[in-house]
Amino acid sequence: MTAPLLAVDRLEKHFPVERGILFSRRLGTVRAVDGVSFSLARGETLALVGESGCGKSTTARLVLRLIPPNAGSIRFAGTDITKLEGEALRRIRRRMQIVFQDPFASLNPRMTVAETLEEPLKVHRIGNRAERQARVRELLGLVGLASYHAGRYPHEFSGGQRQRIGIARALAPNPELVVCDEPVSALDVSIQAQIVNLLGDLKRELGLSYLFIAHDLAVVKHVADRVAVMYLGRIVEMARKEDLFAAPLHPYTRMLLAAIPRPDPRLKPASIASGDIPSPLDPPSGCSFHTRCPFAIARCRTEDPKLAPFASGHSVACHRT
Repeated sequence: MTAPLLAVDRLEKHFPVERGILFSRRLGTVRAVDGVSFSLARGETLALVGESGCGKSTTARLVLRLIPPNAGSIRFAGTDITKLEGEALRRIRRRMQIVFQDPFASLNPRMTVAETLEEPLKVHRIGNRAERQARVRELLGLVGLASYHAGRYPHEFSGGQRQRIGIARALAPNPELVVCDEPVSALDVSIQAQIVNLLGDLKRELGLSYLFIAHDLAVVKHVADRVAVMYLGRIVEMARKEDLFAAPLHPYTRMLLAAIPRPDPRLKPASIASGDIPSPLDPPSGCSFHTRCPFAIARCRTEDPKLAPFASGHSVACHRT
């Protein structure tokens, strides 16, 4: 069996919550990521989905070592990168890049497109000046932009074009893994399909692997090979895309699927849950979803369900399955 490109095991990230400046007092701890485990094969797209605040973007930043974990391990191409620092970490980062959510905030307004795309090449000491300029032109072509765009500034582009520049920047050092942190959620619906199609084309052309962060399952259905559903810092269901959409097992997954807009206005939403996501500072006891779940039983209020296999390639954390 081929080793995965990325293997995350029992990853944790906790943030202390304090009040006061001179004499700060700890109010508690937010368990943003609480024992997350998953793997990603070469050439695969794994979608990490859930409501805002569930910990998916924090997980993405942990994977890239943009923030340090409190516990757990991250193995990339067989190397444990959890405690790497300095030059060793910089070499690994060349092989894994990120596309940010907001194309308006993620580009430096004072840098031209050419400077933006050349910067990661300089950081990773790739090529001489002529080679870097040739790479910039190549990257622009890869994402559907023209070479004359290189001398322009971010404010001269539309949102979709800016995101293409962000994708080109991520591809500059020729990575193996690209983390897409909600790359289309800030774009108009008419532009989202173009960016999704572009990501698919680049995956096939360059042999990329994607960790795709999203809250919109309608988008995930078009890009993912497998889906991991997160709720309050934990994965509650993981399955192949086809299995998850055909037969979701966790009530939270069913709620997310029911929230997908339907083109027929005569169809009523089939939501099975109500209420807002609880505060991560004070999560419910037992199953963290039981306060919103219509199928909760007494055991759900006291015992935390563990993610366990239900069928081949399909795992769920629910006492009712």
